[in-house]
Amino acid sequence: MVHGREERITPPTTAQVVDAVGPRLRSVRERRDVTLAALAAETGISVSTLSRLESGQRRPTLELLLPLARAYQVPLDDLVGAPQTGDPRVHLKPERHGGRVVIPLTKRTGGVRSFKQLIPPEPANSDRSLKSHEGYEWLYVLSGRLRLLLGDRDFDLGPGEVVEFDTHTPHWVGNTTDEVTEVLCLYGPQGERAHVRSRPAG
Repeated sequence: MVHGREERITPPTTAQVVDAVGPRLRSVRERRDVTLAALAAETGISVSTLSRLESGQRRPTLELLLPLARAYQVPLDDLVGAPQTGDPRVHLKPERHGGRVVIPLTKRTGGVRSFKQLIPPEPANSDRSLKSHEGYEWLYVLSGRLRLLLGDRDFDLGPGEVVEFDTHTPHWVGNTTDEVTEVLCLYGPQGERAHVRSRPAG
């Protein structure tokens, strides 16, 4: 047990947070070894504006920070150093895509993204045509059963089973059982695979 008076930490003011954005942006760019010219080409923001933003001569705005967050593939909060709210709970916002419930598990704007999907039973007359697109996909079945049509192959996956594939391969993913299937999904850009370690390092 620790005795004594609890020391309260005063959160930074809005002005202090804004003043720290410039140095934070410069630090992020230098750590990634990116030039102002290269960053300007990727974001469409001029070199002079980026330089003034990093030096604190230009006030950060949402229109400037959003392209930078996308370029660095980090949440906006990481760029502005937003203070913690003190609420440790993760607030997930389910979305509906057709009859499926999709719950985003990551906030990053690029790179590998993770979701939990609740897939209801597919109607017998549902469209099961195979489609292809850019990217890479990794699926882990939490409960129920998942059917994957991948090229000319047909997979029936149960709890604990994993599959990963290049989404250029024509595919269809669905639930042909009578119960809801829960799936953990990782989606990455073209060629960016999920790195799964099969045993502890060393």
